[in-house]
Amino acid sequence: MSSPTIKEMTDLCHAIARSKGFWDDPRNTGEALMLVVTELAEAMEAHRKQDAANFREELADTFIRLFDLCGGMGVDIEAEILRKCEKNKLRPYKHGKIC
Repeated sequence: MSSPTIKEMTDLCHAIARSKGFWDDPRNTGEALMLVVTELAEAMEAHRKQDAANFREELADTFIRLFDLCGGMGVDIEAEILRKCEKNKLRPYKHGKIC
């Protein structure tokens, strides 16, 4: 059995959110993006507390929220990630910044 694709994970996360009523009304994109940020902040807090299990869960929540948003907006995030990786391959070392 193969692992699900990013597209399949996006469809799953969005289907679950829809089934729980989160898309009954139009979503506010800014609010949805901030919910992603909130999950990252919760991951940071778990990291600060050295709570590895909660850290992993909050990272998962981040992807779930992002995949749901992509599904709701019709963004093929798998294609976008691949496109951006190809672009990044052409960038200079450390993007040309001296660190």
